[in-house]
Amino acid sequence: MRHSRTFAVTAALGLALAGFGAIPATAATPTATPAPAAHYTSAAKHSAVNDRAFYDAVMKSVAKKRAANPLAAAVTVTYSTANAPSFTSEISQAAQIWNSSVQNVRLAESNGGADFEYREGDDPQNGSYASTDGHGNGYIFLDYSQNQQYYSVRVVAHETGHVLGLPDHYSGPCSELMSGGGPGTSCRNAYPNSTEKSRVNSLWRNGLTSAVKPAA
Repeated sequence: MRHSRTFAVTAALGLALAGFGAIPATAATPTATPAPAAHYTSAAKHSAVNDRAFYDAVMKSVAKKRAANPLAAAVTVTYSTANAPSFTSEISQAAQIWNSSVQNVRLAESNGGADFEYREGDDPQNGSYASTDGHGNGYIFLDYSQNQQYYSVRVVAHETGHVLGLPDHYSGPCSELMSGGGPGTSCRNAYPNSTEKSRVNSLWRNGLTSAVKPAA
């Protein structure tokens, strides 16, 4: 798998899912608010509150689109790969996996105005993670080394699961996508199990209503 380390990853706007740790210098401009992040391999600083923050941020982004098109069969969540050019194939595969697994939300690539974005770079301390600043901005960061050590499509699909509202569960088996790196580097399952699918469908079925409610 080719993941060049020479890309200059620039800061960009978007929405991404909850997680925690410092933002890599190659991926974002430092902000006054620490960025929560959900890591692929460790729950040491993980919080369910952060998972919810990422999901809520994405919901805010899609709300305007839902209000404009309330009769759509499913919520469409858009993403940008502009800052993760080495991972376009893996991201596309992860999106296809989720789109084939759930019915109430769809993932689609966008060239502008995306609900969240992917970024790439080197971050030995944190690895891959999903992060939000709590103010409607965020991203999924994909670490080069970790995506060579672990099955990359699983890493991307796992982090994308945070966008859709799922928390980490590192003690789960390989058959559970949100167990992340818990089962070890030999795990190559990149699909959510039936419980994870049901949870996402439930969250976004309710989201069909909540997304079109006028702001208080």
